[in-house]
Amino acid sequence: MAWMIVSDSSCDIRELTPLAPGVQFALVPFKIRIGQREYVDLPTLNVPQMMQAMTDYNGASTSACPSPEEWAACFLQADQILAITISSNLSGSYNAAVAARQMVLEEHPDKQIFILDTLSCSGALAGAAALANQKIAAGAGFEEVCDAVIAYAEAGHILFSLASFENLAKNGRVSKVGGFIAGALNMGVLGRRTPDGKIDFFFKTRGESRVLARILEQMDRDGFDGSRSVMVSHCHNEKAAQLLCHGIQAKWPDTTVEIVPCSGLCSFYAQDQGLIVTY
Repeated sequence: MAWMIVSDSSCDIRELTPLAPGVQFALVPFKIRIGQREYVDLPTLNVPQMMQAMTDYNGASTSACPSPEEWAACFLQADQILAITISSNLSGSYNAAVAARQMVLEEHPDKQIFILDTLSCSGALAGAAALANQKIAAGAGFEEVCDAVIAYAEAGHILFSLASFENLAKNGRVSKVGGFIAGALNMGVLGRRTPDGKIDFFFKTRGESRVLARILEQMDRDGFDGSRSVMVSHCHNEKAAQLLCHGIQAKWPDTTVEIVPCSGLCSFYAQDQGLIVTY
């Protein structure tokens, strides 16, 4: 039976090579509106251009999740479908996928469609997609694949390192004065996922090196033992991503670390010089 692994574009990966025949991978995109222009978060998106437009625009920018119709179009392409979404407490993507499942099953009741709310973003989605790809190639059935990605998502951790507060200030998430002061003082802020899939900003300091050191410390506190792959997404900050990679592999030598540029949506939120670390 044909398989479809489909993720919203918060996954920060642009492709997934199928490991078995009959497996497809697809992305459903977020949209970012800056002034009168809409940027669609697909592999063709020029992220630096979008980020520059956001810097140049004085007003608030917004993001919109994939529509039920976009999810449904992917669901119609296979018999067994795994849909992977950003946290339902950060976006309406999960609810849109649920609505799409109802629409498709009314006409095609024999399809098997599972929607994974990762309660996270970025590498949590990418890792779940990669794991499903491996399980399918190994001959796992639908329920086994679903159980595996649920367990993977529940065991994961994610950290968000922010170095720019301009977009947060424009969108009213922090005061404009506070955002300006934080930027002028070279402040870095570290956030983590809460159990219900929200973001808790729990640490702030001056200087990137201190933030990177705190990431390693937090990974240790979370019980990371190096057995799980790490994904570091960066927004125009590959230098810091590489430094963090070296730190991780020095502490946990057998760990696989993948460094990727942030997608459009994750760049929108992580902002310039931001990092997202999934482990």
